[in-house]
Amino acid sequence: MAAAADSAPSFDYVIVGAGAAGCLLADRLSADGQHRVALLEAGGSDRTPNVMIPAAFAKLFKTERDWAYSTEPEPALDGRRLFWPRGKMLGGSSSLNAMMYVRGNRLDYETWGALAGSGWSFEVARQTFLRFEKNLHAPADIYGRAGTQVVEPQREPNVITHAFLEACAAQGIRSLRDLSEFDNDGCALTSVTQKRGLRFSAADAFLRPALGRKNLTVFKHVRVDKLELDGRRVVGVRGTQKDGSALLVRAQREVISCGGAIGSTQLLLLSGIGPAAELSALGIAPVHDLPGVGRNLQDHVLVGVIHTCPHPVTLFAAESLKQLARFVALRRGMLTSNVAEAVAFVRSGPSQEAPDLELISAPVPYIDHGSVAPTGHGLSIAVVLLTPESRGRITLTSRDPEAAPRIEPRYLTDPDGSDMARLVAGLRRAQKLFETAPLAKYVGDVIEAPREGAPDSEVAAFVRAQLETIYHPVGTCRMGSDDDSVVDPLLRVRGIEGLRVADASVMPTITRGHTYAPTLLIAERAADILRGL
Repeated sequence: MAAAADSAPSFDYVIVGAGAAGCLLADRLSADGQHRVALLEAGGSDRTPNVMIPAAFAKLFKTERDWAYSTEPEPALDGRRLFWPRGKMLGGSSSLNAMMYVRGNRLDYETWGALAGSGWSFEVARQTFLRFEKNLHAPADIYGRAGTQVVEPQREPNVITHAFLEACAAQGIRSLRDLSEFDNDGCALTSVTQKRGLRFSAADAFLRPALGRKNLTVFKHVRVDKLELDGRRVVGVRGTQKDGSALLVRAQREVISCGGAIGSTQLLLLSGIGPAAELSALGIAPVHDLPGVGRNLQDHVLVGVIHTCPHPVTLFAAESLKQLARFVALRRGMLTSNVAEAVAFVRSGPSQEAPDLELISAPVPYIDHGSVAPTGHGLSIAVVLLTPESRGRITLTSRDPEAAPRIEPRYLTDPDGSDMARLVAGLRRAQKLFETAPLAKYVGDVIEAPREGAPDSEVAAFVRAQLETIYHPVGTCRMGSDDDSVVDPLLRVRGIEGLRVADASVMPTITRGHTYAPTLLIAERAADILRGL
């Protein structure tokens, strides 16, 4: 039964999605007490040990706290369907990610500024990051210190992690003070969104400090099904609660979609905003023909080189009684590891303007998203493509809000084959690091790796068989100054009043790093725009 319109709760701002962007916006828009703010989240609480224990994040995959999406069969990956975890709880994916805090490269934000105007320039981005960060350990000229998003060094990096960095130095890769330096050619330990050995998500950083405010209402276990429109003006959202009852929430000012590349896209399409012909074919009445919705999908992908380790020094013992006791008593030990403990940003060749590859060191055999329990000690280097040329799309399979959307990343389908060529180069770089002292002494038999001396064609076959996402989908509601963009530089959905999108879906291009920090940047800029700052 539909919710009665006259009994519908009404707010100034309605935020859809309590992930990274939604948590920050809920805090900022409710801070002055002048506006009534509603935050709607499809999932529930994030208070569970596997969220708080850093090394346990993979145990959250394919649980009630994960949307657990899968792609369509990928034509360039031997027809495989890939698993895409996304957070379904307070904090969203910041509550199940690997806690890597990496802003990206200066060139990323110079590109955004060129595509979406001065409000997204590098200097604006740099100043905005400083406002919400709190890193008291890194150099003050890199990080902010007065914000609420705590970023800390790892408590006890593994001996293999230090050996990886020494091997990088031996290969001529320069040492960075921190991975969030904007000129980020080089290697460093990973800074993490942790506080004294526990995960510190967007829910911890932004939402919990705001929960006591009378003007902020959080609705959990509400699946937002569609936007409520009056002509071409959004006046609220309709959703379904955990018990199956309908909920209408009205917005006097604006609705801000913070559902991410998948959620925001799905919400717009279900509401009749998107490619009109595709919507009509599904029985959805088009409200506004906006062809770009769901297009421009970009993602970072990885391929791992994995070996056994002849020394008992890896994270294989992380769940031992000794390590559990250290974690409980001291918040130290292997359970504080984010697994991806060190990174090298490198270039696949001299023609690259900035790093286009990321090499991630993990002192454990990380196989199939961590779902394969290691049978012994091992180590991995994941090769990540930072600047993919391939573009995919997200579309609907049905007008039923419960139906998962169709996800077609189209990995490695760029016309000139650059994506594959650069991954092949990255794999060879990873194998060379494994052979380099002092890392070589920790490297045993092959678990997963291209054959030594294999030709490019054989390495490419390995890539097609092993490639996976590293969980960074962006771009499906692209921001820009051009008429073909989905949102304008003020994040307003083109052709629709009272609706903005503020999440990773608006990124015109993916950043050379991980996407949590840039998503917070987008949300902070959205808050500035809405408050007229």
